[in-house]
Amino acid sequence: MPIIDVTCAARVSRGAKEELARTLPHSVSVAVECPEEPYDGDLQGGDVILRFHDASPIDLFDLDVLIEVKSKWFASRAGDRQRRADDILRRTQDVLPDDHHVGVYLALPVAAWAEPD
Repeated sequence: MPIIDVTCAARVSRGAKEELARTLPHSVSVAVECPEEPYDGDLQGGDVILRFHDASPIDLFDLDVLIEVKSKWFASRAGDRQRRADDILRRTQDVLPDDHHVGVYLALPVAAWAEPD
């Protein structure tokens, strides 16, 4: 289950944010898919957590959009993490205006997840 945090500068329109909200869950799921956590293309509730944040006036923030993805470390996923980050970036650039500067940070921590059934 990827956790996606998106921080946007003030100039990013509501429409652009809505398009990211629509496309990022699938784009990230495709990018981080691995044998241990396969993606069947049918996202269900709880498969992805997506949160949006606005950059504050006192933030040091020189991007229009920063996408931070956290997904559990697996050797099969970590071996090509740069390709995976580049894939998220490419898919994001496809849906945002050309003049928007985007960055993607993909973190693959050793982690565990728990929640009640």
